[in-house]
Amino acid sequence: MTPEELLALDAEHVWHPYAPMPGRVPPLLVSEAEGVRLRLADGRELVDGMSSWWSAIHGYRHPVLDAALAEQAGRMSHVMFGGLTHEPAITLAKTLVDLTPEGLRHVFLCDSGSVSVEVAVKMCLQYWRSQGRPGKRRLLTWCGGYHGDTFHPMSVCDPDGGMHALWRGVLPDQVFVPAPPAGFDAPADPSYVDEIEEAVARHADELAAVIVEPVVQGTGGMRFHSPAYLRVLREVTERHGVLLVFDEIATGFGRTGALFAAEHAGVTPDVLCLGKALTGGYLTMAAALCTAEVAHGISAGDLPVLAHGPTFMGNPLAAAVANASIGLLREGDWAADVRRIERGLREGLAPAARLPGVVDVRVLGAIGVVQLDHEVDMAKATRVVTEHGVWLRPFRDMIYCMPPYVTRNTDVAAITAAMVAAATVS
Repeated sequence: MTPEELLALDAEHVWHPYAPMPGRVPPLLVSEAEGVRLRLADGRELVDGMSSWWSAIHGYRHPVLDAALAEQAGRMSHVMFGGLTHEPAITLAKTLVDLTPEGLRHVFLCDSGSVSVEVAVKMCLQYWRSQGRPGKRRLLTWCGGYHGDTFHPMSVCDPDGGMHALWRGVLPDQVFVPAPPAGFDAPADPSYVDEIEEAVARHADELAAVIVEPVVQGTGGMRFHSPAYLRVLREVTERHGVLLVFDEIATGFGRTGALFAAEHAGVTPDVLCLGKALTGGYLTMAAALCTAEVAHGISAGDLPVLAHGPTFMGNPLAAAVANASIGLLREGDWAADVRRIERGLREGLAPAARLPGVVDVRVLGAIGVVQLDHEVDMAKATRVVTEHGVWLRPFRDMIYCMPPYVTRNTDVAAITAAMVAAATVS
């Protein structure tokens, strides 16, 4: 079919994420992707500044990942994980335990980041039920967060500014505290620390867990906060008998400059959620890791199993490519690449701070953000960035990027130039 025919069918039948049906803005038709470039059906090439929603950290058609996928396909594409197991999943679980903060011992593999949060919440709820405390069933989080689009994750997304406010009254009623003060390098605000302590103490008897995105609040606003607040949460939750969950779906595997954002604080949560970059952007897979205490607590209950079992849990293809992706990180110098990209983002985005309507420009690791004092004009911004040969996906009042770690300096410069141009017209 011609590109025009394909786009006509797309408009007729395909419901795209966060869009009405039928759609109002035609999507760009991608025919190929290689390295950090998306090739469109009309012949244009765009530098991908989004890593396909933050997952394709090694770029596209990486020979090592392609080979891992092909080799595994030659053995088996999938077997059920109930009663069966296989080498790719076993290796992946052991690798994740080795790489993540000390104390996380058990790995539940699942389908997507949102599902890993569902599993993490279920772990926490079932843990307390197994301890004979079913009243501990609420979650505490801070405002400005985002944890996914399925039901329990939606309940701990930002209750007012987020897209899930529509479901107020339907979702479980959780406990919210204000968003942490901004600034990765800022010292902890004593008054905010007191506010966290007071909220956890007041609700301790009904709290199953505190769940937060460590260091970077992603889709909820691309806000950076001090790692000191993670240490505060660890101390407070331990003191009051509440579990702690870190959602590292966006930050895991190097995005902030540490392999996992929890490392900035030097603490271990009771449950850790991973996804997105886990397979290098090749296949959907996520994981929820927990401590032995959580796992053994659940196993000692009246229902001694975690009541969750995705059909494609532990998929061999996804596990094999995840092992290869993590292997690239371990064998290469991803940290130097992230530092290099960080320098390029700081330099390239500096001019945006002087533009009218720009309220903040911030960079952390391979994340760059230009925040406006108004909503981004999506149509204008998309047109401008594609004219600059770049793909970005602004949202709300932010123009941001999360490029693959293999992005060269010239391409980082193209991304930042496109962001500055988009801020100028938005």
